[in-house]
Amino acid sequence: MLKKIFATRFKLLAIVYLFIISVSFLTRLVLFIKSFSQIDPNPLQIIGIFLIGLLNDTLMSTFFLIPFVLYLWLVPNKIYFKKWHRFILYGLCLLAFTILVFNAVSEWFFWDEFSTRYNFIAVDYLIYTTEVIGNIWQSYPIVKLIIGIVVLSILVLLFTKKYIKAEVTNRISFKYRTLITLILLLLPVLVFLFGSNGAKQFSKNQYASELSGNGMYDFGAAFINNQLDYDKFYKTNSVNAIFTTVKKDFIANNSQFQSDSSTSITRTITYPGDQKNYNLIMISVESLSGDFLSRFGNTEHITPNLDSLANQGLFFSNLFATGTRTVRGLEALSLSLPPTPGQSEVKRPNNEGRFSLGNVLKSKGYTTQYLYGGYGYFDNMNYFFSNNGYEVIDRSAITNEKDIHYENIWGVADEDLFTLAVKTFDANYKLKKPFFSQIMTTSNHRPYTYPEGRIDIPSHTGRSGAVKYTDYAIGKFINDCRSKPWFNNTIFVIVADHCASSAGKTELPIKNYRIPMIVYAPSIIKPSTFNGLTSQIDIPPTLLGMLNVSYTSKFFGFDIFNTPANLRRAFISTYQNLGYYKGNQLIILSPQQKVEAFNVDSTNFTTTPIKSLPALEKEAISYYQSASYLLHHRLYQFKK
Repeated sequence: MLKKIFATRFKLLAIVYLFIISVSFLTRLVLFIKSFSQIDPNPLQIIGIFLIGLLNDTLMSTFFLIPFVLYLWLVPNKIYFKKWHRFILYGLCLLAFTILVFNAVSEWFFWDEFSTRYNFIAVDYLIYTTEVIGNIWQSYPIVKLIIGIVVLSILVLLFTKKYIKAEVTNRISFKYRTLITLILLLLPVLVFLFGSNGAKQFSKNQYASELSGNGMYDFGAAFINNQLDYDKFYKTNSVNAIFTTVKKDFIANNSQFQSDSSTSITRTITYPGDQKNYNLIMISVESLSGDFLSRFGNTEHITPNLDSLANQGLFFSNLFATGTRTVRGLEALSLSLPPTPGQSEVKRPNNEGRFSLGNVLKSKGYTTQYLYGGYGYFDNMNYFFSNNGYEVIDRSAITNEKDIHYENIWGVADEDLFTLAVKTFDANYKLKKPFFSQIMTTSNHRPYTYPEGRIDIPSHTGRSGAVKYTDYAIGKFINDCRSKPWFNNTIFVIVADHCASSAGKTELPIKNYRIPMIVYAPSIIKPSTFNGLTSQIDIPPTLLGMLNVSYTSKFFGFDIFNTPANLRRAFISTYQNLGYYKGNQLIILSPQQKVEAFNVDSTNFTTTPIKSLPALEKEAISYYQSASYLLHHRLYQFKK
């Protein structure tokens, strides 16, 4: 039967399938060589990479071949067997070859940036085509790459031409074409219904697992699973049990629950004395890994201004970001909320009126703002912040082109953003009200471009230059602020949104979530270092504590200076793996109700698998499940 089918027009599918797995194998081999030092020298693991990889390549091919199947089904015999028709087949194959080669090149650059196959980041990027295409155009030699891809695809076509045009010995009627087509189309349906890319999680080494994946197939899985229902995919406990667990941690000397409802975490936070109406300026810095600072051992000296400010202010040395994207950092810094699975709350629908730092301070008489150097429609920032207690000021507020020294697809240079910020703060001061403003920088992002002559590293040469330029811009901003009448009454908070890279051998490499935070206010805060474990979601309540603000709270974060060491914990995540780090132990919750436990080396943050820790597992489930519950039932809302 198969021999007869391969003697028909459907043999073209075999040619394209062989090309799919050949390109996929070569892509995997190149990425394997690039990441060889990160892979355990285990023959079985290496075999698994390529065998499971072949399986994933085959599953992907069932979808990729659908247009060919439909074409071979619908074209009548009288057209298919015309000599001129072979040129249509050449064109179809050339298009398929070009797409596959283009994808292979794209996977190389995506792996180089994120050390992973396509994932939810790629899905997000698909939405914002203007910024993403602009970023790619500014970062890579696109014209040369496209020419190279087309030339290579043509060469492949010339090599396979004789197989494509080879005479088909069996004509096949529409009836039998339909039968074969139904069988072939059933395959992607079965893969969609029952298949998954979960087979690639065969190894504890995350590099090995990612190498065994297929980029296109993983992209589809990420697209489908971009929103994950916690109760459906993760291990759960009863609603009463989870809220009982988290509410125990919220009991403190200065807090009192407002309701006896089992699902309410609303409580009154009271500080003795008057509210301190200091201005609060939070600079959330794009991709500022802790490892960039000399405090964490960096020897490149690319953050001289931040290093100096760290010595002059309050430095947090054991702070961890909640996620791997800017929107996760913004979520933590505004909502003080654990990173629930799937997309960040910043980008979800119906995210208006959430309990936010902006809403709290606005209710306390503050002017509250969010400043961004790009256009705030990106990542839904304009909508989220404007509907959660902030006035949004973005790139469109800079109307004088003389105020722009440089800009790329992401926005104006950081120094120009800070110039806009200073003008905004001068205007705020005239209102005779305290102000809270969050600034989101953009320059430390590929293509790593900035004005020439500012630092000793040329623009567009890599991450180190971008970090040093952002450091320069922050230093200049602080110096510009010193002469302002509002400076001595202002607390500056400099914190990363996330690390530059979260890739590692394990699913959640803790070290790659460690970020710096500096609280600088020479007239208010004495220089010191806080070494206690801190989560990014602890920052909003901690800052409110510094301001001595008494308020009604729904925050999941703690005022870290009023929290016993035994209660401190951190949340780290990808879009589907949820980590709970406490007392040198880590719990990871994953889909399919999977729970893993690890010991964490406090020196180098390496992890060792251990048996389940029931108490810690219960806490992890309780925090993530209760946060998801409150969002889903719209109970995390701000009420004046």
